[in-house]
Amino acid sequence: MTDYLHDLFSLEGRVALCTGGSSGIGRRMAWALARAGAAVLLVGRDAGRLAEAEAEIAAAGARAVGLAAELSGAADCAALAARAAEPFGAPDILVNAAGVNLREPIDAVTAEGWERTLAVNLTVPFFLAQACVPAMRAKGAGNIVNIASLQSFRAFPDSAAYGASKGAVAQLTRAMAEAWSRDGIVANAIAPGFFETALTAAVFADSERAARNAAQTCIGRNGRLADLDGATVFLASRAAAYVTGQVLPVDGGFTAK
Repeated sequence: MTDYLHDLFSLEGRVALCTGGSSGIGRRMAWALARAGAAVLLVGRDAGRLAEAEAEIAAAGARAVGLAAELSGAADCAALAARAAEPFGAPDILVNAAGVNLREPIDAVTAEGWERTLAVNLTVPFFLAQACVPAMRAKGAGNIVNIASLQSFRAFPDSAAYGASKGAVAQLTRAMAEAWSRDGIVANAIAPGFFETALTAAVFADSERAARNAAQTCIGRNGRLADLDGATVFLASRAAAYVTGQVLPVDGGFTAK
């Protein structure tokens, strides 16, 4: 049984590229992949935080390299994919976890805010995947894990641009699956519930709002970052070889009520 599960879920010999890998959800997902055996490339803007994340993974006996990069549009993606291939070889796992939510009221959304949100949350995941796919196709296998959202399914206040981008991520995931799965490349997305990170600091700063969100779940609490580990490893592993084009809510049942 142990050998069977190891073969099914082990990521040994795999290389994972994780955007948003210096903090929050991306950092935790990268840690989980590393603990499952993958060599991990952490991408983020803050070199100091990248170094901390890299050291955290190394302390757990796994391998990681931080790549400081500003991902603001399609032009950045091919260069990053080329850099990412240098430390361990070309990635065959891609986690698109970098994101931004400017929380502008809908009547005050600016063109700059709209364009930035869609560039980071939608344009970069697509073009980075496009840049990584040739190497995955050459290996005959690959796993793409996008980050969707509760807002892929429903609306929240002051998040029109973010919600539009995350609704599009769900459809983009299906489009990736339709195009690339015949080459052995599966594409899926995780839709996290409410997890306390830098991106959700405004939500958790309001204790009443955080409590209402917890009460909306079936489980009765908001998420802990460790709750993402199982879904992350599963969607990156051989166990998910026949799972593609899906959006998996990891939300304590928030979307079930």
